[in-house]
Amino acid sequence: MAEKQENQGQESKEPVKGQNEGAPKEKSAQKGGAVRFSQAFSATVEDIVGRTGARGEVTQIRCKILEGRDQGKILRRNVKGAIKIGDILMLRETEIEARQLNTNRRS
Repeated sequence: MAEKQENQGQESKEPVKGQNEGAPKEKSAQKGGAVRFSQAFSATVEDIVGRTGARGEVTQIRCKILEGRDQGKILRRNVKGAIKIGDILMLRETEIEARQLNTNRRS
């Protein structure tokens, strides 16, 4: 009984079975004092198409790619957060385009 009372105040340091099994261990983002970022391409907001998402929290926009192999291409993208025409976005990829908004809504 005394052992149970002593162990109640201490946390178990052994992982619970099934928890984090097979999950890769996270490595530090910094190697040798340098931070590495993924490559991104700049794009400017040309037009705001409309709001989407279950609660309208996402804005669908049309943006023009400013650099990279798809330079000059206009894409439809979904953006979360405040956005206005003329803003510059940094896109990780420029190949995938968002689906077109369905304008036939039930009232």
